[in-house]
Amino acid sequence: MAQIKDSDKLPPALLITRNLPPLVGGMERLVWHIADELRAAYSLHVVAPAGSEEQLPPGVTASGVALRPLWRFLLSSAWSSIRQALRLRPRLVFAGSGLTAPIAWLAARLAGGRCVVYLHGLDIETRHPAYRLLWHPFLRRCDRVITNSHFTHELAANIGIPRERLSILHPGVHLPEVASADQQRQDFREKHHLGDAPLMLYVGRITERKGLLPFVRDILPRVIAAVPAARLVVIGDEPAQALLSNGGLMQRIETQLRESGLAQHVLFLGELPVHHPDIEAAYFAADALVFPVQDRPGDNEGFGMVAVEAAAHGLPTVAFAVGGVTDAVAEGRCGHLVEAGNDERFAEATIELLEDRPKQRDIKDSSAREFASTFAWPRFGQRLVQLCQRNPRSGSGH
Repeated sequence: MAQIKDSDKLPPALLITRNLPPLVGGMERLVWHIADELRAAYSLHVVAPAGSEEQLPPGVTASGVALRPLWRFLLSSAWSSIRQALRLRPRLVFAGSGLTAPIAWLAARLAGGRCVVYLHGLDIETRHPAYRLLWHPFLRRCDRVITNSHFTHELAANIGIPRERLSILHPGVHLPEVASADQQRQDFREKHHLGDAPLMLYVGRITERKGLLPFVRDILPRVIAAVPAARLVVIGDEPAQALLSNGGLMQRIETQLRESGLAQHVLFLGELPVHHPDIEAAYFAADALVFPVQDRPGDNEGFGMVAVEAAAHGLPTVAFAVGGVTDAVAEGRCGHLVEAGNDERFAEATIELLEDRPKQRDIKDSSAREFASTFAWPRFGQRLVQLCQRNPRSGSGH
């Protein structure tokens, strides 16, 4: 993060979002870091769900609004944003996702400031007719539209957002210290009674798009047949507060594992807070990250932050080449990209990593770490501020 200047001398800015801790997920981590980076260049006020104000970076003020139901969040965040826009007269109004873009646009116009939105794949692919009718025009009117991947960039251009207002900025990543990696690996395995088993790791929400059910049904049996001692650790759960939920998926996964006789090969740790030590330790302890995101028209993965986080820990990923995942995994450098739907090749690539374990543990000098370093948060922050201050007619800024 850039050095924080005297906040009294900084221009005011307003960030409007639904995605902040205590909600858990990649978008929440990203928006927290957006706030953390913007506070270096702006005196920042945030409009976000009640409770998030307690976990914001130092020096950031906030107005808490109702999270649910959705209509109440939209109305209360719009009212709060208008009040803050008239009070603060922000130079910048930033929407953390497409959902709050219309509110940010209105607040920016009332304050005479610039409107910038950070777009994720679902911000554009969502098929709800009211969203497309009412939200897309506001996305086209924003002064700057930042997308999380080349995939999302093209989606944005295809709905008519002028390319000169579009920029790509991948989410950032923290590069952990590796001096304690071996100890964390050993401690995690001892804590969860994993011994020296070849270890796969799944991190993220458990949704249809993330693909854990088809993985345990169609891919895991092939892996266990080739590597009988292998185990899978799952960190995550069904999202309780997501806009697109799929209740009952976890039960279907557990049923599938029981019926296939593979339940003893899978350890569910549930949802863990962002900075829980078991998350970093799990990345160091595992031999392969499995990221079986599915190809789902209208519901694609916009980027794939978990793959970059794994690379930062020297952990290679096996993923399907869908959506924005192709920006997050470099074939041969930090894992393998597999053609969508090719379960046999996905299993083969996973088996290769599990059987070649010693080669993967040279973390400090790994090509995966080198790849992840290009996404480091300081680089993200510097680029973010540049894009927020850039004239919208000065080029796309890929």
